[in-house]
Amino acid sequence: MLWLDAHADFNTQAVTPSGNLHGMPVACLCGHGPDGLTGLAGQIPALAPDWVRQIGIRSVDEGEKRLVQQVGLEVFDMRFIDEHGMRAAMAQALAGLDPDTHLHVSFDVDFLDPDIAPGVATTVRGGPTYREAQLCMEMIADTGRLASLDVMELNPAYDLRNRTAELAVDLIASLFGKSTLMRQTL
Repeated sequence: MLWLDAHADFNTQAVTPSGNLHGMPVACLCGHGPDGLTGLAGQIPALAPDWVRQIGIRSVDEGEKRLVQQVGLEVFDMRFIDEHGMRAAMAQALAGLDPDTHLHVSFDVDFLDPDIAPGVATTVRGGPTYREAQLCMEMIADTGRLASLDVMELNPAYDLRNRTAELAVDLIASLFGKSTLMRQTL
């Protein structure tokens, strides 16, 4: 699973400063959290932490940081992207996919920098640019392994003349293979 987000979403009820459930889904999927949420998939954990790659992370609570490190979640935060580039981050995140991989992408629109995507409730400055986001989506599409997608956090009440919504549609089109030129897939 690729988790494109500004937030790690690895809080539990024991460490969350806010108590908001929307900061806990990755932890719950990996078996950390309330029984009523960790068991929804019928098995605990629903996902092994080493199946998850997080991209664009830049807002992580203190207790959450410890949990992320404890379980060994692979995180390509914005510092990594700044130092090595989106291409290197995505190449590492996508390494090891095989023909049997069901690749799920969770695209939280707050993954993007709020200068280009203001239409979210939980903006965090310093996210991927338009080109970095396009490259991310194109590299995922190039794998041919995308099998499912969820899109979160788009909030028209905060958007400016549909700017964020139109950008999200554009990025999702790239995720499904729209490109300027025909390229060979991996």
